[in-house]
Amino acid sequence: MQFVIGLIGLLLLIVTSLRRWLLRRESPQKQAIDYTGELYQIGSAVVARSRKDAPAGSVIVMHGFVENFLYFTEYYSNPELQLIMLTSADYHLPVNQPRFTQADWIKPPAGRPGTIAYDAGVLNQALEHLATGSRVRVHGHSRGGAVTLEAARQRPDLFEQVEVILEAPVLPQGKPYKPVPPLARWFAPFYLFAWQQQPISPANAKLFGPLDNPRKRELIMALPFNPRFGHTFVTNMDDLAKWMDSTGSDIYQHVKYGAILVPSKDRVLQVAAMRASAQQAENLQIIDVADCSHLVTADRPDAIPPLSGV
Repeated sequence: MQFVIGLIGLLLLIVTSLRRWLLRRESPQKQAIDYTGELYQIGSAVVARSRKDAPAGSVIVMHGFVENFLYFTEYYSNPELQLIMLTSADYHLPVNQPRFTQADWIKPPAGRPGTIAYDAGVLNQALEHLATGSRVRVHGHSRGGAVTLEAARQRPDLFEQVEVILEAPVLPQGKPYKPVPPLARWFAPFYLFAWQQQPISPANAKLFGPLDNPRKRELIMALPFNPRFGHTFVTNMDDLAKWMDSTGSDIYQHVKYGAILVPSKDRVLQVAAMRASAQQAENLQIIDVADCSHLVTADRPDAIPPLSGV
């Protein structure tokens, strides 16, 4: 019996030690582009701005969990747009040889990097100090939708004239497509490491919808490598669950107009819960996107409302 107890103790020690190592391990970066715009380091996050003026308006984009801002660049490729792109805290910046611009308005957000509230603080600094267009849109995908709503709750004054697009968003009282109990989240660093060995596999391919688009496949292949550390991945997961459970529908009062896009074949978030929450957003239009995966911008860009005046 003592031998068995000792063996169990040794196994637990090995597992917990390995988990600690995976939490601290830095993932290799798999995707980056040459970028000529401005880059601003704000705490543990980064904001990129394509141009100082905004003849066609300003668009701020906030990517989802394990994504990067390249998700949006094809759709918002109009050179007349001022495209402002956020990189979540402790994520790889998808830019080759980045050079940062200094600014006296930059302040590291309060709170813990990796949380929705932290990224919302970064978004608000970008909205207040970098968006110069007469028309402003904030487009958040998945977790980026929650960041957008949280930013509006933190600074409702900044969103009085802002159009919001919430694409397949994480919403108050939303739910993942499959339940992820706390014990499963404890093993998340092991899952992330395994996912990195095969980013697209028979087990997860259905999550992403059609995979015949080469650019979409490239984006998906980078997903498990975008969070820099295992602890970033875990913090994101834990905070997402907490935010969905604890946030009430009163958060919607801070956004004045825009749309929520609900894809019918979402396999990341539960469609019924997403729609039920969206129906409480009195100021936002609900757009049901038929036969579409969680990645609406990649699969059905025609479903995204055009930017007014462009």
